[in-house]
Amino acid sequence: MQIQRILLTVLLLGAVASMTGCLAAAVGAGAVSTVAYIKGDLEAVEAKNIDAVYAATKEAMKQLRYSVTRESRDAISGVITARDAQDKKVTVKLNSTAEAVTKISIRVGLFGNETKSNLIYQTIHDNLR
Repeated sequence: MQIQRILLTVLLLGAVASMTGCLAAAVGAGAVSTVAYIKGDLEAVEAKNIDAVYAATKEAMKQLRYSVTRESRDAISGVITARDAQDKKVTVKLNSTAEAVTKISIRVGLFGNETKSNLIYQTIHDNLR
């Protein structure tokens, strides 16, 4: 059942990304992650629980030297808001879509910044290993 949810999430993100943006998918060592940049937001799905992804996101903000201005968290979602060196707002939203699957949404600035969003996501992803 959980595998079906993961596959359905991956397929849905793939369908949306193929219509409106670019898609990169990586499969390895039992973990599935899907990334798509759509209309200013980087959307990713990680096969990790929200607790692990939230901790990895907080660590990524620290490693990137972003100034965290707001944090909120409950059992199925979380938001971390920060400022980068150019004082651009960085918002990372997390939503648990299944027991061990978390959707990540990253927006940098008002209109988005794909390069910075990818860097933030990669740093979060690296912290999940």
